[in-house]
Amino acid sequence: MVDRTVLVTGGTGGLGGAVTAAFLGGGWRVVVPGREAGETTPDGPVRVTADLLTPEGAARAVATATGEPTAPLRAVVNLVGGYASGGLVHETPVEEFERMLRINLRPTYLVTQAALPHLVAAGGGAVVCVSARAAAAPFPGAAGYATAKAGVQAFANAVAVEYKQRGVRCNTVLPSVVDTPANRAAQPDADHRRWVPPAEIAAVIRFLAGDESAPTSGASIPVYGRA
Repeated sequence: MVDRTVLVTGGTGGLGGAVTAAFLGGGWRVVVPGREAGETTPDGPVRVTADLLTPEGAARAVATATGEPTAPLRAVVNLVGGYASGGLVHETPVEEFERMLRINLRPTYLVTQAALPHLVAAGGGAVVCVSARAAAAPFPGAAGYATAKAGVQAFANAVAVEYKQRGVRCNTVLPSVVDTPANRAAQPDADHRRWVPPAEIAAVIRFLAGDESAPTSGASIPVYGRA
């Protein structure tokens, strides 16, 4: 019998699938929201249709995550986001800059905001946010993405400070290039041996969500591998 729930946004992506599998393997009840309906199987995650760019969608996802009294919500993993490259700052329309903020920062804020009262009520828990190496080391052509991911990191640190006395921890992981099929297709000539497999990053995320990392909050963990 599972006795705790984790809400994983972006749980169907290249990294998200590995994170979902890691929590299922650890005996968690896993809730995965998405824009499209997904099948819920006995041994798989609980799927819920929700637009996480809206407060209503975030609330719907959290309501599903808190819907099993015997398995209270104890962790939230904010994976959902996106990447787009373009020109230098003076060549990038403000709409594209704002789109990066919207798809990376807004769902992280809305889902965390909706989940925090439940985590507090359950006696505490953990929030894990996924930023990026670009937040600390930007590269040309991705000012919007780097800014958005830096915002995710700053937001996670704010949550850590505000809720530490209420038993809720918040940490951030910063991947570089994750070794997914999509990234290999986009960069076929790269040295893929230097990239980090999704399962290895998922193990770090699961650790930060669990009781084993109880003393840790407000941390930004690089998961760059040799990239």
